[in-house]
Amino acid sequence: MMLRACDDPRLLAGLRHSCGPVFIDALENPEVIEIMLNPDGTLWIEKYGQDHECISTIEPAKGRLILSQVASGLNLTVNERNPIVEGEFPLDGSRFEGTFPPIVGPGPSFSLRKKASRVFTLQEYLASGSITARVIDIIHDAVLRRWNIVVVGGTSSGKTTFVNAVIDAVSTLTPSHRLIIIEDTAELQSKSPNAVFFRTSVIADVDMRKLAKVSMRYAPKRILIGEVRDAAALELLKLWNTGHPGGIGTFHADSAEEALPRLEELVEEAGLGPKQKLIGRAVDLVVFMEKTPDNRRQISNILRVDGFDPKTDTYKTEYLYNVKAEQGA
Repeated sequence: MMLRACDDPRLLAGLRHSCGPVFIDALENPEVIEIMLNPDGTLWIEKYGQDHECISTIEPAKGRLILSQVASGLNLTVNERNPIVEGEFPLDGSRFEGTFPPIVGPGPSFSLRKKASRVFTLQEYLASGSITARVIDIIHDAVLRRWNIVVVGGTSSGKTTFVNAVIDAVSTLTPSHRLIIIEDTAELQSKSPNAVFFRTSVIADVDMRKLAKVSMRYAPKRILIGEVRDAAALELLKLWNTGHPGGIGTFHADSAEEALPRLEELVEEAGLGPKQKLIGRAVDLVVFMEKTPDNRRQISNILRVDGFDPKTDTYKTEYLYNVKAEQGA
């Protein structure tokens, strides 16, 4: 669960001053997707489709102050005994992970994953060359059929940004559908007129598993979930398999083929077996994204899932899209 930041005006003003103009410019630049402070004091950014770039330096004392102010905004304390700060960045709600000596050094460090400033549509992905018309056809067909879609990939592969594009397609193609959206950090966006956003809470001790159960009583047409990291995967699969199709979810996996075994591992965290039959029934489509050597985010594979065969102990799958085949490689 992600800690939510407070909105104390004095704290926000102090944090903004401590960050300084270079940091704030990067935070407000829509092209910047990540801001990172290294322990040596160098401040780095990543922009869409570009390599990491060092833009400034921050003195260790200033870095410690920034982490302390972020921690205060999250009602935490950061010091040598409590050297990790994770939660929402108070200024804009972006995902923040900070570390303090002695687990890092010589100075403090952090990584800030910015919230998307806007939703990129599937048509914009097409115009940029990130996907083909075939991908759009597959996604549109899946949305209309109310297939359950999981978007997987490694860190910084663009999963959340693409999920927002799929949610945009859901809102366009099925505008009357009531959406229930569950997440730790406020990253998913929807223009649907009938949508309810649930967020986990450390203070209230409400995790994704509890919210998944609550959502069943909210008359959902579709249940969409942010990044799944643990046993909440089991609740999600149950929801998708009991009269609530058309969902979307995301988690880390290194390939389309490894997505379903990875889902088994998450389910096992609930203290149960891998539940292959449940996974085979609940998941209809796997979209695998990765970051290319030239820093583009692309969809490499789309895998159709049509159940689990206990005789062969394998999932019944078919590739609907392979970027290498499309490119003639």
